[in-house]
This record gives sequence, structure tokens and C-alpha cells, in this order.
Amino acid sequence: MLAEAGQAAGAVATMLPRAEGALADLARRVAAHPPPVITTAARGSSDHAASVFKYLVELGAGIPVASIGPSIASVYARPLRLSDALHVTVSQSGQSPDLVALQDAAKAGGALTLAVVNTPGSPVAAGADIVVDICAGPERSIAATKTFIASAAALAAVAAAIAADASLEAALAALPEALDGSQALPDPALVAALASTTSLFCVGRGPALGLAAEAALKFKELAALHAEAFSLAEVMHGPLGLVRPGFPVLGFVPEDDALSLGRAALERLAEAGANLATFSPALLPGRTLPMPRTGAAAIDALAAMPAFYRLVHAVALARGRDPEAPPHLAKVTHTA
Repeated sequence: MLAEAGQAAGAVATMLPRAEGALADLARRVAAHPPPVITTAARGSSDHAASVFKYLVELGAGIPVASIGPSIASVYARPLRLSDALHVTVSQSGQSPDLVALQDAAKAGGALTLAVVNTPGSPVAAGADIVVDICAGPERSIAATKTFIASAAALAAVAAAIAADASLEAALAALPEALDGSQALPDPALVAALASTTSLFCVGRGPALGLAAEAALKFKELAALHAEAFSLAEVMHGPLGLVRPGFPVLGFVPEDDALSLGRAALERLAEAGANLATFSPALLPGRTLPMPRTGAAAIDALAAMPAFYRLVHAVALARGRDPEAPPHLAKVTHTA
């Protein structure tokens, strides 16, 4: 797992130049026929990467992005009205029949289809109008690491192409170096605190919310630790009632327009007794964990993921779990 996580920088560095043709094609089509809406279809880690994409597109291009449940097509067999829309499928394997069915339904409904995959010869890729290969290569670990980072980076490049955002493109060019610099060993005290708990929150806002969701999934998968992801806005509602002295909260807070609101929310969590640890380039309440800068705050949290993977790997071991063989899970999940 950790070896593959360390390959993420190389995957992103390979993917970006290879995707230039597909991204240029997408940019031309979007400029000629601006989509009124963009829809996404993905599951698991890929869906968390799609959450990052949602915020990047809505912030950069002002186009609403909505996730569609694949069962609309695969189980309920309902048609979709997506004239001039863009439909984006994100899948590492590109094999899930439900994602193929939804992509076919989106195309039949009038959408341009884009597949972001790690297997360009897969059914999802074969049925798409445009394909972006994330170039991550084989991933043997059950837990997605380099494929998650590469998928999120590819989707960020798609967002930059849609919005014609040169600053985001420049930050993506700096992302491999930032990823390579995010290899800090986890704080033993933090590992011990997380290993001894029964539940925790992972929090973020904007593009960082998808990183919080991915972190919560990894705690479940690898450490058998109940973790839930919340927006730093939503956690102030019902979830705050679960916080007690020592309750762990892991945050992803870049220096973007939501920083001051994020700091206020963390302060409120601290007042309730939360044990805070936050990946951020800013000094925040509790432990502040390093978050590299890429030149665009919107993707800085993605650069912190290699350090997070080291953290969750250490927590799993401390809880007596084998992160290489989590029970009940398989690399490829086929769903209807």
C-alpha cells in the first residue's frame, strides 16, 4: 500500500502530458456547446475524487455538477434528459456494469460522455466519447492510493480545461513535486489517539470535502474504525452532539476562501472537547499537520494524501489490522 502511494507523483507526472489531446478535445467541444449541467457517476474512492471535481468546476466555471445514482439506469431502467450536458464516469477498473449502463443512458439522453479510467481498454472507456487515462498502472493493494490521487488530479485537469483555468493547470504541473514532499512519518501520539478510539470525524470544505470522505473510507477499510466525513459547516449541526472530551477530528483545511470559517468551526469543536488534528498550511487549533502548497489552494489538500496514507496505515497496524488484507473486501466490486 505505501509503496503504491509513493508512486502517485510519478503517475500524475505521466498522466498530465498524455491527457493533453483528450483535454484539448474536451475544451473545444465545451466551448462550442457549453453544458448547462455536468453529471458524474462513480463509486467508492472514485466518487470522492468526483466530489473534488464538483467543487473545482462549480468554483471555476460556474456549471452545476450533480452525481447520478447508477441504479437509475442499471436497475430502474429510466431514461435521462441530458441534452448538451457532459457526463463524466470515474472508474479505476472501468468494468462496473452499472456505470456502463448509466453512461449509455446519458449518451442516449443527449450528453457528451467522458471516461476517467485506469484501464483504457475497459467497457467504460470503449463506450465514452472522450477518454482520460490516469496512467497509474497496476494497483495491487485493496485500498486505492495512487489511483485515487491520479483520478482526482485527472479530474482537476478536466476542470481546468472546462474553465480555461491557467492557474489550476500550473498548480497541477507542481503537484507531483508536492506529492513527493508529503511523506512525513505520522506523529506517534496521534496514531495512539486514533488507534484507541471507537469513532472519529473527518472534516473539510469545498474541494477538501472529497478528501475528508476518502480519509473516512480508509479508516473503515484499513483500520476497522468507524469514521464519518462532514463538511465543516454541516458538522456544526447534529454531528456536533456526538463530540465529547477527547473525540478525534481529522481535518483538511487549505488556505482558501473558507479558511476563516474553517478555523471558527475547529475552534467550536475544540470547545466541545474534540482532539483536533488538521492537515493545513495555516496554524489552526490542535495539531497542525503539514499540507504542501501547489500554487492553487483548491488542490493543496490532495497533496497531503500521501502523508495521510502513512497515518492510516500506522493506525491500522496499531489496531492489530493488516492493511494489505482487509477482510470482506476485493479490489474490484461489481454492483448492479
